[in-house]
Amino acid sequence: MPKAFDNQHMIRPCGEDDFDEIWTIINDGASAYRGIIPADRWNEPYMTREKLRQEIHDGVDFWGADEDGTMAAVMGVQDVLDVTLIRHAYVRTSKRRHGLGGELLRHLQALTTRTVLIGTWADADWAIRFYEKHGFRLVPAGEKEQLLRRYWKIPTRQIETSVVLSSGTLPP
Repeated sequence: MPKAFDNQHMIRPCGEDDFDEIWTIINDGASAYRGIIPADRWNEPYMTREKLRQEIHDGVDFWGADEDGTMAAVMGVQDVLDVTLIRHAYVRTSKRRHGLGGELLRHLQALTTRTVLIGTWADADWAIRFYEKHGFRLVPAGEKEQLLRRYWKIPTRQIETSVVLSSGTLPP
């Protein structure tokens, strides 16, 4: 069910017809990580179409924030075991700082009663600050690896260079 959050913005679930737009926004938004994340983790494009299709196949449901009738931000949500993961949160470069990411995050949090976990790159301090501003806390380094291995399907090198943030009590 779409949710208007002001006269210009609408949050809505994405469908198959939105695939190209999701892919475009992810790769545009991910440009902020170029030169920040380890070079061996950067790809061009950052996410291939095949990888995006696999993420959707694996249960990532994307939501979009439309501005003036055009999708300007996307964020995925995925229930895994006993938590909800926020996956692939990106805003078009030209639309950053319009509140779209925060609105999407609040909307997706409201859809679940589970603890929400977010993984991001350890060197992306702006992303970490964004999530902390929205009530998430960094998981202690000693618990991070266990959570990344349990809830995400990512390579060891990405585990080494990532952090996890949590909205609540960590599962046992």
